[in-house]
Amino acid sequence: MAKMSDAMDTDSVAPDSPRGIKRKADTLSDVVTAPRRIKALDPDVVNKIAAGEIIVAPVHALKELIENAVDAGSTSLEVIIKDGGLKLLQITDNGHGISKEDLPILCERFTTSKLKSFEDLTSIGTYGFRGEALASISHIAHLQVTTRTKDSNCAFRAHYDSGRLAPAKPGQSAEPKPIAGRQGTQITVEDLFYNVPIRRRAFRSASDEYNKILEMVGRYAVHCDGVAFSCKKHGEAGTGISTQSNSLTVDRIRQIHGGSVAQELIEFTSTDSRWGFKARGWTTNANYHVKKTTLLLFINHRAVDSNTIRKAIEQTYSVFLPKGGHPFTYLSLEIDPERVDVNVHPTKREVNFLNEDAIIEAICNDIRIKLAHVDTSRTFMTQTLLPGARVPLSQTPDPATTSGSTPKVKAKPYENNLVRTDAKLRTITSMLPSTTSCSRDSATPAETQNTDLDYKITDREFIPCRLVSVKELKAEVRDDMHDGLTEMFGGHTFVGIVDERRRLAAIQGGVKLFLVDYGLIAKEYFYQIGLAHFGNFGVIRFSPPLPIRELLQIAADEEKRNVQSEEDDFDVDEAVEMVYDQLISSREMLQEYFSLDISPEGDLKTIPLLLKSYTPSLGKLPNFLLNLGPRINWTDEKECFARFLRELADYYAPERLPPSPGPGDPEETLDEEIKERRKDVRRVVEDVLFPAFRARLVATRSMMKGRVLEIANLKGLYRVFERC
Repeated sequence: MAKMSDAMDTDSVAPDSPRGIKRKADTLSDVVTAPRRIKALDPDVVNKIAAGEIIVAPVHALKELIENAVDAGSTSLEVIIKDGGLKLLQITDNGHGISKEDLPILCERFTTSKLKSFEDLTSIGTYGFRGEALASISHIAHLQVTTRTKDSNCAFRAHYDSGRLAPAKPGQSAEPKPIAGRQGTQITVEDLFYNVPIRRRAFRSASDEYNKILEMVGRYAVHCDGVAFSCKKHGEAGTGISTQSNSLTVDRIRQIHGGSVAQELIEFTSTDSRWGFKARGWTTNANYHVKKTTLLLFINHRAVDSNTIRKAIEQTYSVFLPKGGHPFTYLSLEIDPERVDVNVHPTKREVNFLNEDAIIEAICNDIRIKLAHVDTSRTFMTQTLLPGARVPLSQTPDPATTSGSTPKVKAKPYENNLVRTDAKLRTITSMLPSTTSCSRDSATPAETQNTDLDYKITDREFIPCRLVSVKELKAEVRDDMHDGLTEMFGGHTFVGIVDERRRLAAIQGGVKLFLVDYGLIAKEYFYQIGLAHFGNFGVIRFSPPLPIRELLQIAADEEKRNVQSEEDDFDVDEAVEMVYDQLISSREMLQEYFSLDISPEGDLKTIPLLLKSYTPSLGKLPNFLLNLGPRINWTDEKECFARFLRELADYYAPERLPPSPGPGDPEETLDEEIKERRKDVRRVVEDVLFPAFRARLVATRSMMKGRVLEIANLKGLYRVFERC
């Protein structure tokens, strides 16, 4: 036994032993010689621990404040956010207000007007009930309350610290101060988690927290009938969310989640007296599906989460939607309060209720019946048989079956109403001499497609853009829309490229022939694509990354050579450094909104991808980067976004090329690079750009000024020939 004891003694291990050894007990700072005594924690520590359980993030603080405001009978809520709610979180309502006599205990724990005994929890019908929200906030933030009741002659403002009244400034009285104010309550939360630095450092992005707040405000804006909601960033005029008090539920969903959801909604109801519940809501039909389920769930008017209900709804839709498709559902479930336990989660994010499986099954069954009734209206893509096309053999009438019947004779249309509908029949390029080496007919299949592109699909989720500036830019495009021109581009037939140097092409719209500047049209198209995909661009990745300073140097040297007057002269090195510093300082914003990824070392890793199967000319890349410096107002959000997207669209537009050699010109006048580039531009314009214009271009009134010119009208030509 003595030998075994010596072997286990840590003192017998040499200090330079290569094996790891245990730390000796006598080296510990606190030697435990007796059981530690149990002590009560300091009340301040207790309150901070409780606050950390209830207020996990700014969105949880806002949720509690919204619920208190709605409980107070408010019909209008205004929310102002700064730095994702960490710097400022303010909510103003027009409810009943708080009596001056109640202000001293307003932020003490478990002070509430909604509970008197523990049994009241079984019949609670309000949002808040425990009296912990304001108390928790006051322990981890600077809290200010301004309130006025209907019977009061003035409003009162009070400041709180750690659950107690506190003076606004050192040396002043802590008593509430009378001030001018309207009926209702304004709660201002500043410097959230200022005394919990570890929690505050855990928040990586203020924009992420703001998006979570918008999502929470949007939930209650959809659910709370008769209550107007608005939410915006501090210092901004526009709002991220704004709904009217008299708006219908569908209109609220349209304002917050978009028209594509609202136009596919179906209403459903479900009730069963056996289980003591009533449910109502709106859900999308089989025409709508996304990659992730959106579930707005309210149980007894409280926003909660339930994985069980979410999975049951997804299972219900699995037979109606394609694989990987998920629905949008808003569900308001009212259950007998005696069957619900609301006090099972610190943030009230989850609730338990009796007969959960039976209630969920009943609701999903009613949704399934609704979907089955409207399934016949599902939208499918169809192909219309175009005029002049041959009738399929299976549709050709059989003479044996039509004997004895009088066949209907279709009237022959006048020739001046006939239009060509197939651009592949013949184009201008097919009529050019073969020396140009650009004929579509002579091109091999490999030459008509870019086989060097390798696309990889990522699992990055779509981020909805709620920036007011971007919404205003989209509205400007819609307001400038030219209906007739948009319709013409939507049904045009491509004729051919006329001039590559001036970027002119001919297209046919109905019985009219137009000459269009495809360069300027492409700029407008790519600008609209930039607005539509704002914050959600694909990327073109450079391997290896390109050094930005060298690209700027190339563009600046070229710009210097083109200077024609002393007034336009500039120092190349100074210009390069100015633009380089601006791009480096703005690289996080460029990455987040435009997928323009610049490394801290100044290397360009990615640029945004606007159109698949089309790679912009890399020769224009240096000039594009140089223009991002002096041509963009980096201090104004709207102007910055608009100008950047315009510069990006200009970069994506096909470049001007030297004119094609004529029939008598020698082909050797152009080098191989230009000939290959011309061949690629012709392919892109005809096979990529104009089909894209046809699919989603919103033609604007400005296009009528020199960009689109009518050069022939078939009916007009017939009149000329008739006179001859």
